[in-house]
Amino acid sequence: MTYLVQLNDELKVMNVKGEICLYGGAVMCLVYDARPSTKDVDAVFKPSQDIRLAVENVARKNHLRNDWLNDAVKGFLTKHEQRILFNWPNLKVFVPDPDYLLAMKVFASRVDTTDKKDIQLLIQKMGIKEPKEVFDILEEYYHKKWIKPAVQFFIEELFGK
Repeated sequence: MTYLVQLNDELKVMNVKGEICLYGGAVMCLVYDARPSTKDVDAVFKPSQDIRLAVENVARKNHLRNDWLNDAVKGFLTKHEQRILFNWPNLKVFVPDPDYLLAMKVFASRVDTTDKKDIQLLIQKMGIKEPKEVFDILEEYYHKKWIKPAVQFFIEELFGK
């Protein structure tokens, strides 16, 4: 959160109002307290050029990689609801609803990463009891033909099926 506050401060100096929507590990850290940190922050943001410049300034001041906040996630996004997490003077920070975050994590299903623990935590927090509930959420956002067969096995395994 420290770097997001600094991002707001940088935007203030630039006289820019910005918006970002966080995804992935950053949401798991800030909203669900799933772990203390994430190696990078996946987000979409606007105005993109101004925020990129502010991100570089924060990176330089804190000895971070210039892409500590990046928009690589935008290629995986589908239409979804967002809610405000922080509303600072120069930066509004949004996060997706939990069902969308779950769908994204399941769609990616990177078993050898923290995704498995994140998925388990979201399933528990959302009170999901059956694999079908997860697949119903997944298919709200991603067409069935885009979902890898391994995803089904992964989710069923999480439920001991």
